[in-house]
Amino acid sequence: MSYGYGGGGRRGRRGGRGHRDSSGERWGRGGGSRGQSSDMDQDAGGRHPSHLKGREIGLWYARYGAVRKKQADRRSRAVVQMDESREQHITELLNSVQSDQREPGRGSRGAVASDSWRPATSKGHCFFDGDEPEERKVKTEFRSEDEEREKSESQRFFSAANVKDEPPDSWDEGVQQQEESEKDDKEKVRVRDKDLEFLFQEVVRDNSLDEWLKKDLQSKKSDRKYKEMLTFREKLPSYSKKEELVRLINSNQVLVVSGETGCGKTTQVTQFILDDHINRGLGSVCRVICTQPRRISAISVAERVAAERAESVGNRNSCGYQIRLQSRLPRRQGSILYCTTGIILQWLRSDPLLSSVSHLVLDEIHERNLQSDVLLTIVKDLLNVRDDLKVILMSATLNAEKFSKYFDRCPMIHIPGLTFPVEEFLVEDVVELTRYHPRNKDSRPAWKKGFRQGRNSRPEKEEKEAEYKESWPCYLRTLQGRYSDDTISAVEMLDGDEKIDLDLIVSLIRHIVLNEEEGAILVFLPGWDNISSLNDLLMAQQMFRSDRFVIIPLHSLMPTVNQTQVFKKPPPGVKKIVIATNIAETSITIDDVVYVIDGGKIKETHFDTNNNISTMAEEWVSLANAKQRKGRAGRVRPGKCYHLYNSLRASLMDAYQLPEIMRTPLEELCLQIKILKLGSIARFLEKALDPPTEKGVSLAIKNLTDLNALDHAENLTPLGFHLARLPVSPHIGKLILFGALLGCLDPVLTIAAALSFKDPFFIPMGKEKVADMRRKTLSRNSKSDHLTIVNAFQGWEEAKQRGPRCEKDFCWDNFLSANTLQMLHNMKGQFAEHLMHAGFVSSPDPKDSMSNVNSDNEKLIKAVIVAGLYPKVAKIRPSYSKKRPGVKVYTQADGKVCIHPKSVNSEETEFNYTWLIYHLKMRTSSIFLYDCTEVSPFSLLFFGGDITIQKDEGEETVAVDEWIVFRSPARIAHLVKSLKKELDSLLEEKIRNPAPVDWQNRQSKDCAVITAIIDLITTQEKSTGGGGGGPSGGGGPGRAWGSAPRGQRSYFNDDDDDDDDE
Repeated sequence: MSYGYGGGGRRGRRGGRGHRDSSGERWGRGGGSRGQSSDMDQDAGGRHPSHLKGREIGLWYARYGAVRKKQADRRSRAVVQMDESREQHITELLNSVQSDQREPGRGSRGAVASDSWRPATSKGHCFFDGDEPEERKVKTEFRSEDEEREKSESQRFFSAANVKDEPPDSWDEGVQQQEESEKDDKEKVRVRDKDLEFLFQEVVRDNSLDEWLKKDLQSKKSDRKYKEMLTFREKLPSYSKKEELVRLINSNQVLVVSGETGCGKTTQVTQFILDDHINRGLGSVCRVICTQPRRISAISVAERVAAERAESVGNRNSCGYQIRLQSRLPRRQGSILYCTTGIILQWLRSDPLLSSVSHLVLDEIHERNLQSDVLLTIVKDLLNVRDDLKVILMSATLNAEKFSKYFDRCPMIHIPGLTFPVEEFLVEDVVELTRYHPRNKDSRPAWKKGFRQGRNSRPEKEEKEAEYKESWPCYLRTLQGRYSDDTISAVEMLDGDEKIDLDLIVSLIRHIVLNEEEGAILVFLPGWDNISSLNDLLMAQQMFRSDRFVIIPLHSLMPTVNQTQVFKKPPPGVKKIVIATNIAETSITIDDVVYVIDGGKIKETHFDTNNNISTMAEEWVSLANAKQRKGRAGRVRPGKCYHLYNSLRASLMDAYQLPEIMRTPLEELCLQIKILKLGSIARFLEKALDPPTEKGVSLAIKNLTDLNALDHAENLTPLGFHLARLPVSPHIGKLILFGALLGCLDPVLTIAAALSFKDPFFIPMGKEKVADMRRKTLSRNSKSDHLTIVNAFQGWEEAKQRGPRCEKDFCWDNFLSANTLQMLHNMKGQFAEHLMHAGFVSSPDPKDSMSNVNSDNEKLIKAVIVAGLYPKVAKIRPSYSKKRPGVKVYTQADGKVCIHPKSVNSEETEFNYTWLIYHLKMRTSSIFLYDCTEVSPFSLLFFGGDITIQKDEGEETVAVDEWIVFRSPARIAHLVKSLKKELDSLLEEKIRNPAPVDWQNRQSKDCAVITAIIDLITTQEKSTGGGGGGPSGGGGPGRAWGSAPRGQRSYFNDDDDDDDDE
């Protein structure tokens, strides 16, 4: 039998993936040539029989190759085995555990639980298994849809009488007990969760406080700092609209405020509201909350507002901020709080009515990120219950009308921007100015080559490109007479190149430097590769290597210390050139920029629901992006903006980017909808400003059902409840829970923090290879990106204990960001607090000894990574190509993929095992796997999917989810399957009723089962090789399969051409 990954010659495989034995079967039937089967059997040298001719020879080799690959695949399977003493120990342990379960009255709740939740059709598939067998997947329907339609909107959401006490849709007893416990301890929750501190405030009018606030505001008017700031504020365009804004806010429940960059709406509108209430003697009931899409914005805006009010931020003054893991809170009444959108969503879990908030200001909503779109949907429903709540929506100009329409055509007010005029140039103007001529590439324009911008374009993009192609000849005619023939020829050549022409940018920078006045230059490019290449091109020219220029690349991979230069004004005679991604559009403001070069592209992530894969491609910017970029040039004096796209492209650009909710995976969002008790996921998302596709929602629900975060009626399971409470994606949440349960908390929290935020490595310009070597050194041959981060983090902690100088040197030597490492440290503390409050650990300290009894066990940590990230598994096999040495990697769904170059495994040739677990799969120029770790057979068997025991052409095998196949004697396979069942039962009970494992009590079932599995993973795993051998298969201990002889290959979903392998 086949498990869907062996056999199949190149020609036979083109028809599709799945079971690949068809070529072997055709061969057995004789195929189409005379006597070929016997010929193949007789010919051991691999040469075709002499009587074959022409096409028959090709068919013979194709089928011969398929048979060879299938045989090699079987030979390369790792052997799952255990030594005699352990086999006996496991047998005795299972007999003891099963005997306990059979005896009545022994209180073996784990056994009962494991039988009660598993459907009759599951055939042993487990709560933690990840992907389900095919027959189960078909049954992933939403049986509760009809029942939920009977609930009224008020019952499902925001019933004033019972909203806080509303039970989950149909949580089981364990979760209901947890909810009851939480209600009993509500005051404790308020105290222990710092993020909720500002929310829990009873807002009652206090006349004495009103009077004090009024006097305090009056006294500020004689303060010198306050008066200076007031003079500045009065010059802002928003200040001239103060009276009208206050009147509209007081007389309407919802108001849309649209404004250009620099109009002051973010800093002024909140102050107008607060000062109006204080002056009217209502300050004590005014609590203004303003959301920001980014942490840096929330902090910087709060600091600015506090400065304008002649106060320090927080410290119980009138303005403060709150972001994840950090806050400076203002006074409880009569105040303004700036916070990230995620904080409000977190508050909604504890108080769905946001009872203590008087004014909710949602800023930068035109960016349409996932959280802000969800919050808009919730707030729209909330307004039906909170008629006293005022909502102010602040947006850029382009799509303000859309938000007004969504909120029942609420009133709008527009504030003009405070920018100097900016002269705009398109690519035809730039070419004419610089007299640039592209290198002699394929001179045919895109429309002649049938070029489409971006792979896998959406239908609307296809339509735009078709229109572009159709309009091109007409567009060229419009250029004639206005531009030289050389310019028109160059524009045609530039249009034929998919990539941004960096030489054109260098030529343009030279033109600005030589012909324009003083002022910084800001260049917008899509990503790191473009930024790095442009920096290299500039530094290759003698002119830009002089002291008269400071070139600053701005990217998240760059060290933060370098990026602080971006805000400093250079000395007279020195030209600052900043090369940045779209982070410089809105997140940061560089005051001295006069010249903007807009590359015209942006890297945009999309989610392909058909193939269940994220894609990242360079797309043309939207009109909103272009407008923001232009606005960066006119902040200090009249500026110039050079767009590197033509006027035809400009006329066909989208008004704004596709909302994030329509182009990203929705699993984390779905869990948030359930934990907020917003009813049916699909029906809630239908109410969004731009609903995601039905297919995208269904896929997210299916993935959560496979993870067992949701049951088949779309209700949260106990696991789902805990995953929704953790501020990370579901897979990372599961990783955290298993790290706690298996006693390796600290390293697993490091991995989880890095995967949910970012890894701490940066890449200095020009030192990419050295940085890769340091990262490889930190991996300590673990063949794991995840453990590389753990090693880096532990090294940083040790260096930090030796003093600030040692910490700085360690980070510098290993290309690590101290700021990112500190953020990961803070996140780990937050995760540990979540786990303690849920009952999984007994201390909020990630390094607590009882939570880290197994933290030195590298193999167990890898197994925990499998538990969290499964089914994100890839198969490795060696490559014998002289052109492309290394390994070839395959996934079940995609065939051949690549390990991302940033990975420590990207150039690895000597692996111990033939399987990788990865965090992210993304299609860019190819399909890349990010953050991967080599994993062993026992890790996949115990923490992967459903185990099946079968014979494959006489060979005894054990398989995970029917496609990850190992050789194993039947008795060992049955032992492993039974032990996995006990582990599942135990972990199910721990999730249902959280409690730390008592590692001191070696006689307990919990400890005995987990210890036995840890022992197997740790001691019975040996290096795999091409043939039989040691206990875990392969060529015996210590021999990596990557160096196996040529005849002993592993073949798997081999969709690529192997001509270079021979």
